[in-house]
Amino acid sequence: MKQIQQLTAILEREDDGYVALCPELDLASQGHSVEEARLNLMEACQLFFECASPAEIQQRLHNEVFVTRLEVAVG
Repeated sequence: MKQIQQLTAILEREDDGYVALCPELDLASQGHSVEEARLNLMEACQLFFECASPAEIQQRLHNEVFVTRLEVAVG
């Protein structure tokens, strides 16, 4: 039985597509739509867990990632 790992996906529009970032693994992917970028990032994360050694997973996996908004004075 496979273990489920919950990860964060941050997506942003870039030119005519979308970039998806997983900060826990420092992995990124892209797609023409939000859903395509999200699915491509899921595949990249799955491939990482399938191919990386346990030592590499332990080194790269950040277990505490916090996403928040900031208000910054500009000008």
